[in-house]
Order: sequence, then C-alpha cells, then structure tokens
Amino acid sequence: MAYFHSYAHVGIHEEMIKDRVRTETYRAAIMQHQSSITGKVVVDVGCGTGILSIFCAQAGAKRVYAVDASEIAVQANEVVKANNLSDTVIVLHGRVEDVQIDEEVDVIISEWMGYMLLYESMLGSVITARDRWLKPGGLILPSNATLYMAPITHSDRYSESIDFWRNVYGIDMSAMLPLAKQCAFEEPSVETITGENVLTWPHVVKHLDCYTISIHELESVTTRYKFKSMMRAPLHGFAFWFDVEFSGPAVSPTNNHTPSSHVDDNPLDGSQRKKRANPNEALVLSTAPEDPPTHWQQTLIYFYDPIEVEQDQLIEGSVTLSQSKENARFMNIHLEYASGGRSFVKELVMR
Repeated sequence: MAYFHSYAHVGIHEEMIKDRVRTETYRAAIMQHQSSITGKVVVDVGCGTGILSIFCAQAGAKRVYAVDASEIAVQANEVVKANNLSDTVIVLHGRVEDVQIDEEVDVIISEWMGYMLLYESMLGSVITARDRWLKPGGLILPSNATLYMAPITHSDRYSESIDFWRNVYGIDMSAMLPLAKQCAFEEPSVETITGENVLTWPHVVKHLDCYTISIHELESVTTRYKFKSMMRAPLHGFAFWFDVEFSGPAVSPTNNHTPSSHVDDNPLDGSQRKKRANPNEALVLSTAPEDPPTHWQQTLIYFYDPIEVEQDQLIEGSVTLSQSKENARFMNIHLEYASGGRSFVKELVMR
C-alpha cells in the first residue's frame, strides 16, 4: 500500500501535469480519436487528479469511470465537481481489480508508463481493465509501446561523481573511489542525456501491444543485443528509453502483435525506427534523447569503470528485466556485456 500512498502526494501529480509533452500528447490523442470517444463509455486507469478523464468528457464521452487506488481519488472527485462534470465522470476509489463497473466500456485510457517503461508500471492494471470491461474492437490509448536501449558515453557525469575524489582541496582522496563508484552506479540513474551521448542506433528491448499482451509476459523480459560503435569513445554504460503510440485497434490479424522473438532480436537503424505504417495516423509520445525532454527522462545503467571502445567495435550481450519477488513494483535488471575480449555481469534493483 505504500506505493498507492506515495501517489497521494500532490508533487508527483504536479510533475506529471507540468510535463507538457506528456499531457498535451494525451490531449491531442483524445481529440484525434474523438469519433471513438463521443457518446461512448471510457475508463481511465490510474486517473490521478482526473485530468485525462476531464479531457475525455470534454471530447464528448457519455460516461467516464476514473479509477485510482490512492487517496488522490478524493481530490479528483472535487476537481470533477468544480468543473461541473459529476454527471459524466464517476470517480472510483480503489484498485482496478476490486472496483465494480456494471457495463462494458468502449475506451481504456491510461498513463501507465514508468521509468524505463516497466518500472512501477501500471500496465498490469490496464490489462486487467481490458480483460474485465473492454468491448471487442474497443480502443486502448496508448495502443502500443516500445522500450529501446543503446550504449552511451558520458564523461561529464563520470567526472562529477568519481574523478573529483582524486584531488580534494589538494588532498588525494582516491581511497574513496571504490565507495564513490558503488554509491553512484549501483542503481539505475534517471537523468537526461542528449543524442550526442549515444554511440549507436538503438536496439528494441521489447515491443508491447496493449491489445494482446498478457500479465505473464511482463514478469520477465529478455533480449540479446549487438551494437557496433559509431565512434571511438569511453563506453560508460547503457541508456534505456521508450515511446508509446496512440493508434486504433488492429483491423486485421496481420496488423496484430508481432512475436516478440522476432522484434527483440533486430536492432533498428534510425530510418526504420522512425517509420510508421502511416505517419499521419499515429501520434507518438517519445522519451528518446533526441526528442524534447519529459519527466521520464532516460534511465541509465553505468559501469563502475568506463571501457574504451574503437570505432566499429562490437558491443554485445543480453539484458533481462524481471519483476522483483519482494515487490512486484520493483524491477530486477540482469545485464551481461562483452566487448574486446572483456565480459562481465551487472545485477541491479530499481526500487
């Protein structure tokens, strides 16, 4: 319950709403799909302050069920009242697994994505709502998501955290280095990098189709990666980011979920990554380093020591992301890496 309690704090919601890229993309997606929302029943999974529910009401929804397990639902109800939308928006305080909705719904909307896409993600709740209430052919926003990874170089960050111990007011404090490295890099770091930090085109770790994915698939995600460095540089670790797409339901089985084994093992070059079936069709919310920053930033996994890589040098290995047994909201990360005759394993917990 601590997880839900933390989401009662207004600061978290303020940060998310002030993220204009996030909030305006959601509003644009609602307006783009207005014909599927007007006169229809919508459920907003993890409604927070209720802003997406209100956008849906403004788009002409017949009824919106705004569901949230945290105490923020009390405030959401007040916000709905203050905007004279109590006839349309029904706030349900409870978990998606527990609340009752006595009709099928036409649309599920949710801002479920966590850092690194899957950390503290509410996708499991979206899947539960889909399986409980969504009509056949109903709409899910966003409809799919893709998690990427790429090797990065980030000398400034390494210097700030580590190198300054070599000379502190003229004193050699390098005995602090092992501890400094452990404290700085033993857990994933959420920060903003730019395209200049990235050494190669990204690799698809996992593609998620919200219409077909099962809760079981989220328990563990594994991919093998193989990169070729575009330049000579110190390799400091890997960055992860994601994008989500707001497109309609698949119209035929051929558009449906691509088997993950096919997608996961193909590093995409930049031209492929930007291609869509129809660029005018799907709105995309991206957290990539080259796109405008969001509150998700990027998630970085740093090595304790940088590795010098040459241009065209292969960087390969595997990464597994799995739900922690102690807390399903935590994520265990198992990273295996090999390049230039060196190999190692790094285990982290994102908590």
